[in-house]
Amino acid sequence: MLRRDFLKQVAISAGTAAVPLSGWAAAGAPDFVTAANRADKSTWLIGLTRAGGVTFEIRIPGRGHAAALNPIKAEAIAFARRPGRFAVVIDCAEGRETARLDSPEGRHFYGHGAFSADGNWLFTTENNFDAPAGVLGVWDASDGYRRVGELPSGGIGPHEILAHPGGGFVVANGGIQTHPDMGRTKLNLPDMQTNLTYLNAAGDITDQVVLSGDMHQNSIRHIALDPQGDVIAALQWQGAPTRRVSLVLRHQPGGAVQFLSHPDEVRLKTYAGSIASCAHTGEIAVTGPKGNQVLYFDADGTPAGSASHGTAAGVARDAQGGLMITCDGGLIHRQNGHERFIPVAGNWAWDNHLVAL
Repeated sequence: MLRRDFLKQVAISAGTAAVPLSGWAAAGAPDFVTAANRADKSTWLIGLTRAGGVTFEIRIPGRGHAAALNPIKAEAIAFARRPGRFAVVIDCAEGRETARLDSPEGRHFYGHGAFSADGNWLFTTENNFDAPAGVLGVWDASDGYRRVGELPSGGIGPHEILAHPGGGFVVANGGIQTHPDMGRTKLNLPDMQTNLTYLNAAGDITDQVVLSGDMHQNSIRHIALDPQGDVIAALQWQGAPTRRVSLVLRHQPGGAVQFLSHPDEVRLKTYAGSIASCAHTGEIAVTGPKGNQVLYFDADGTPAGSASHGTAAGVARDAQGGLMITCDGGLIHRQNGHERFIPVAGNWAWDNHLVAL
């Protein structure tokens, strides 16, 4: 299919009003989905309730990272951890794999993807590693996840992609060049360039903000939206480890980047993992799995304390209020400044992301 033809179809599809999630009752009515490992190194996609129940556990072929949830049915795409080559389409109600996406020759996945509002198209962040350049793979979900083309991501190392409430998508281009022949080695740190790129439904770049100067090594990796639709991002510092930098930012399209500093940011050990904002209060949480720490900010960006939790990894908004965080042994529910531990049976080791339904 010619690029202009499939972009026209994607633009029409992505502009369709979102259909509410349905069918999840047959999958045990989970509130969240995450990837996890067992002690025997087996790898799984897990459905969790806010009470700590495991509604489904489905084996996947390798270590997972994030999941994209189809907006019209109980279907999840489990992505391999970078630089993985597989993404698995899972019918969560029946607990089975229905399709597998293999990245094309010369590409690998970065662990994230996003659907168009009507569920017809899946966009995957990928590395065109010989260029090098970042691309967004475009897959026709209505036709067995047939790949129909790709779009430029607007930078190197695209990691997380989100549908934006203003239409189109926002992509975190982490700026780090890698090549699968060299594993996870970072090849361009002295001159890396990281950015947030906004694209409309046709794949045209409508806005882009680049971290430059002495912040050019502050890699934008994971992103979320606050209740106003502003992008909040978790950063991973690639410069001198002795330097203290802000690891959280906020951005509104057309505006300037606002860095959010926190007195305890050094406890993250230069690595911010996941980020989320409470839908009701706007409180922000950012996890630091390497530092076993979670930092909190009020809706206006004011630091609101921190907490120590073993391997604090994924964080997501809770539809009933507050924020939910994965940690050793279970979940932490944070609401109105109070935290409650919720045990989860199974001795799971969580990966970086918790995706809310």
